[in-house]
Amino acid sequence: MHLLTLKDWSAKQIEDVIELSIQIKKNQSQYRTSLKDKSLAMIFQKTSTRTRVSFEVAMTQLGGHAVFLDWRTTNFILADIRDETRYLSRNVDCMMARLLRNVDLKAMAEASMVPVINGCAEKYHPCQAISDLMTIKEKKGRLKGLKLIYVGIHNNVCNSLIEGCTKMGMGITTVVPLVNEPSLDKELIEKAKQTGLYKTTLDVKEAVKKSDVVYTDTWVDMESFLNPKFKEEKEKRIKLMKPYQINGALLKGSDALIMHDMPIHRGYEISEDAIESPNSIIYDQSENRLHSSKGILLKLLEKA
Repeated sequence: MHLLTLKDWSAKQIEDVIELSIQIKKNQSQYRTSLKDKSLAMIFQKTSTRTRVSFEVAMTQLGGHAVFLDWRTTNFILADIRDETRYLSRNVDCMMARLLRNVDLKAMAEASMVPVINGCAEKYHPCQAISDLMTIKEKKGRLKGLKLIYVGIHNNVCNSLIEGCTKMGMGITTVVPLVNEPSLDKELIEKAKQTGLYKTTLDVKEAVKKSDVVYTDTWVDMESFLNPKFKEEKEKRIKLMKPYQINGALLKGSDALIMHDMPIHRGYEISEDAIESPNSIIYDQSENRLHSSKGILLKLLEKA
């Protein structure tokens, strides 16, 4: 069993790992030796803060060991990904990879002898969505019947939220003036529409009025934010997206929880006052990447 996308997981599997993550957070000492003598390989082709820290600390706190591998300093950069994966999976109990292309993650999973976790690629970010749903469940006591509004660029996080929310019985409305083309998954969108829980609109003010959760993400991929070659596209996106910034004016009269998966670009997709609002649960959400990483690892290694 792998975790490449929530499309491959049933509603029960998602619900089980959310509940497990909450229980682990409440009773951390009980899980200190759950993965004793187990090893996790962590392969990074993309930059990371939360994904690396959460999985490395999770393995340590569960009694296991994590091996960090920078793509650029390994033979993954030189060889066929399948050959390197066949070797690596003979040495560890699980692999987590944060790659640029979903197709490479799939090739890795096909070649691996152990579970592979998608730590983020251009199409899906299932670990983030599981952490987000865990956080909402903690704060609201339920998921079914709630309404989440995603405001920003349609990207990998948006895809995984759509899949996770609809499977958990949550309504999700996207306000996405721009689609990140490599992230587009038409099949996912069509299936979500059939649930009756997914909608899309450009009326951000009306959408926020009806929301329990307001969620945003960066307008520019982390690989491109400081890239001078992307400067023109970055400026174009900022101009287009500025009216959709999550800020105090937009949220006036709303009691919705405020979420952002980080890294945050303050003053772009979200304002200072929204970040520091009493309704902001951004840092609880980011902390829960640790607890949900534990839940995912225990689920995949059948130690739950």
